[in-house]
Amino acid sequence: MRGSGPGLLLAHGAGGSVEANFGPVMDVLAAGHTVVGVDYPGTGGTPRATHPLELDTLVDELVAAADAEGLERFAVCGYSMGGPVAIRLAVRHPGRVTALALTAPFAHADAELRLTAQVWEALCAAGDPDTLGRFVLAHALSPAALDAPTPRELDAAANVTGRTVPEGTVDHVDLVMRTDVRADLAAITAPTLVISTVEDRFVPPRLHRATAAGIPGARLTEMPGGHLPFTEHPARWAALLTEAVK
Repeated sequence: MRGSGPGLLLAHGAGGSVEANFGPVMDVLAAGHTVVGVDYPGTGGTPRATHPLELDTLVDELVAAADAEGLERFAVCGYSMGGPVAIRLAVRHPGRVTALALTAPFAHADAELRLTAQVWEALCAAGDPDTLGRFVLAHALSPAALDAPTPRELDAAANVTGRTVPEGTVDHVDLVMRTDVRADLAAITAPTLVISTVEDRFVPPRLHRATAAGIPGARLTEMPGGHLPFTEHPARWAALLTEAVK
C-alpha cells in the first residue's frame, strides 16, 4: 500500500508485477490515492501457483487486499492482462468501483494474440533467455525505442530481460490464452477510459478499441509508443491515469 486518499487498485500485466509495471508512475498515483496492488502468483513476492490461474481468483485476491486496507470503494487501473482482471472485478463489484482505467487491454485473445502467446509460452519453457529476451523486446517496444540503443546495448538489454522474466510468466501467459471477458463488457457501469498504445505489437490496438467499443460510455484515447508506456512515456501515462481516476 502507498499514499493516502481515495482507493486505487492496480492490476498488472502478464510477466510483470506491480513494481515492474506501475513503479515508474507510482509516486504520481500515490500523491492523491491510497494505492493497493497484488503481485500475481510467480512474480514479485508471491509464490508460483500449483494449479492453472483463474481470472476470478486474481480478482478475489485484489479485492481482499483492498478490504485489508479498509477501502470500501476504489478506482481500478488494469494494464494489459490486468485489463480483463479489472473488467471482471468491475462486473462482480459494481457498487465498489468508482472508475476504470484500462491500458492496452484485451477482452479475449484473438488468433494473432494466441499465436504470440504460444511462442512466448514456449520460449519461457525453453531455457534460452537470450532468445526470450529478444522476443519480448521486439514485441514490447516501439520501433523508435528499439532503434535508440546501439546493437550492443540492445543485446545486453535482451539478455537482462530474458534472465529476469518471473518464473510465473508461463502461467500468466496460459491465462492470457484462456481469457474471455467479452460477455462482461456490457455490464460495466463505472466510468471507463481505455488507453491504446498505438504501436503495440503484443496486444494489437484493434483489441484495445474493441474493448472500449463494448463498454457502455467508455472513452478511448491513444498514446504513442509500444506495449510498455511506463518505459517509453511514463509522464504521459501517469497524467492519463490520474485524470481517469480522479
